[in-house]
Amino acid sequence: MAEITTKKLLDTIVAGIQEQKGKRIVVVDLKKTDNSVCSYFVICEGGSNTHVNAIATNLKEYVREAIKVKPLAMEGFENCEWIVSDYIDIMVHIMQREAREFYDLEHLWADAKLKEIPDLD
Repeated sequence: MAEITTKKLLDTIVAGIQEQKGKRIVVVDLKKTDNSVCSYFVICEGGSNTHVNAIATNLKEYVREAIKVKPLAMEGFENCEWIVSDYIDIMVHIMQREAREFYDLEHLWADAKLKEIPDLD
């Protein structure tokens, strides 16, 4: 089986989020950031706990079906305010708007490059 590149995984994750209408997707490039735990954060939001759950559940299935990759772990299904999917080199944060604004993950690393992905309507 061919090894999946980080770029392919990243593109597949973004597509999986878009398929379930995840909003305000931002890719945070942490490769040149000291002490980062991974190469990328992908951050998006859903409009309710039901929507956040649906994005996370769909993402897991979408990535598994498209490129045969499963997350190492997923946490946050208890209240679905913030679900994290760990793809080792990419951490996916699916959040409700209030939690996203409060934690402001995009700006924790001042030297990280941010790439905003336009919403699909």
